Amino acid sequence: MSEEEERKEIINLRLQKAKDTLLDAKEIAELERWVAVANRLYYACFYASTALLLKFGHTAHTHSGVVGMIGLQFVEKNIISKEQNKFYRKMFELRQKGDYDDWITLGKADVQPLIAPAEEYICFLEQLIMQKE
Repeated sequence: MSEEEERKEIINLRLQKAKDTLLDAKEIAELERWVAVANRLYYACFYASTALLLKFGHTAHTHSGVVGMIGLQFVEKNIISKEQNKFYRKMFELRQKGDYDDWITLGKADVQPLIAPAEEYICFLEQLIMQKE
């Protein structure tokens, strides 16, 4: 397998991982485990974001690096809207709080409204990736 073929395969794997993780979030939502749903929604968006970065030859070595690189390479160039970027940053912050803040309480009202925007974010990034084939 050539380096380019491997890169394409990794991009496809990450997109599938994003979709699978989004499905996990929806299933966990049925159990009303909102911190876990927030975590899965963030990771679904993260996997799609790293696929997009890889598609365009960019890398980041940390989660905050991915957030920053999305802003630098796609928002500043008006490829991704500021609203979408704000959403992704919100998911990053919510996941950080949910995973590391002992005192955070997330409920249905905090997390359930984020499921549809997460799905839209992932679909939009997938379209960007696929239109550049």
